[in-house]
Amino acid sequence: MSEPRDPSTDPRRFYRVSELLGGLNALLEERVGRVWVVGEIANLHRAASGHRYFTLKDDDGQMGAALFRRAAERIPFELENGLEVVAYAEVGIYTARGELQLVVHKVEPRGRGALQLAFEQLRGRLAEEGLFAPERKRSLPEFPRRVGVVTSPTSAAVRDVIEVSGRRSPATALLISPTRVQGEGAEFEIVRALDAVARQPGVELVLLVRGGGSLEDLWAFNTEEVARAIERCPVPVVSGVGHETDFTIADLVADVRAPTPSAAAEQSLTDRVEVAARVEADGRRLVAAVRARVERSRARLRAQQAALRLLSPMARLVAQRRRLAMAASALGRIVALQNERRRGALSRYAGQLDSLSPLAVLGRGYGLVTRARDGAIVRRADEVEIGETVDVRLAHGGLVARVEASQEDPT
Repeated sequence: MSEPRDPSTDPRRFYRVSELLGGLNALLEERVGRVWVVGEIANLHRAASGHRYFTLKDDDGQMGAALFRRAAERIPFELENGLEVVAYAEVGIYTARGELQLVVHKVEPRGRGALQLAFEQLRGRLAEEGLFAPERKRSLPEFPRRVGVVTSPTSAAVRDVIEVSGRRSPATALLISPTRVQGEGAEFEIVRALDAVARQPGVELVLLVRGGGSLEDLWAFNTEEVARAIERCPVPVVSGVGHETDFTIADLVADVRAPTPSAAAEQSLTDRVEVAARVEADGRRLVAAVRARVERSRARLRAQQAALRLLSPMARLVAQRRRLAMAASALGRIVALQNERRRGALSRYAGQLDSLSPLAVLGRGYGLVTRARDGAIVRRADEVEIGETVDVRLAHGGLVARVEASQEDPT
């Protein structure tokens, strides 16, 4: 067994673990430096500090990675397990564990743009929360008296809004809330401008507008901060961002989406020419309605006056007199008719009586013989005696005779 050597005289070089790891880190930094690494994210962990820790792997290997808070804040999309990315990172050794590690400075999604991925992720998340639901949309006031405009004060967008407002509704007051509309941190300025103008007294509507640009130029309007500010705005918001083909998260959350700033102003402000024409048409309809109502009232008045005249004592007396005269006339006609009928009947009865009267028989040459002693009518010869006095009634006058003889009826 060999004797232990004195370290001060030992020719071998000894390294502490931390020294060795530090040397390896320096060597990696010198020989490798920062590289682009392609891999799939796994084991993603979001620390309370804001750092992101994950494993970057492929089919044949894997390596731990750290994305610190400041670098993570510059990434527009959310890291997800299973997402294939390209990472720009430093290769180093995590000395506490002695493991190789990637310190990531930039991350891009593989096969599609980072901003496009961030847009899709945010759109999906906000859609699940119901921020795009049609029932959440508010209707615009028809005649807003004061409109807030959130945009750059030197942009073509603000000039377009002012021009359209002056032409369509010059009486509407515009309150410009200035802000940057692109660049790093622009979304926070937009949020402050939107919150500020919505709190102004009398503001009934807010226009959020800017001109066209690339996806990067319009990115402030695709952020969650601006989307939340639109959602909590107490008055309706009209989004007019970019050109007709541009579409942003702000457009989806806003109560009304317009393709351009000019269109936003046109959709929000009623044209004074249209209003004047509408007022004129309404005036004509009102006059016609009033005239028709007056005419109906006059007709009702005339009918009521006529009814009142009919119900007045004088009118009733005249009507009663008219009815009495008509009744008297009818009664006279009835009486005359009845008299005529009675005279006809009387004439018929008289004729019948004449035909049955003994006088009619006497008129044909017959005589009525009665006994003088008792006035009895003599019908048979044996009812009188020879020498008896009889009275003979003739058609004209009469005779007093004495029976001289009698004769029997030969039959």
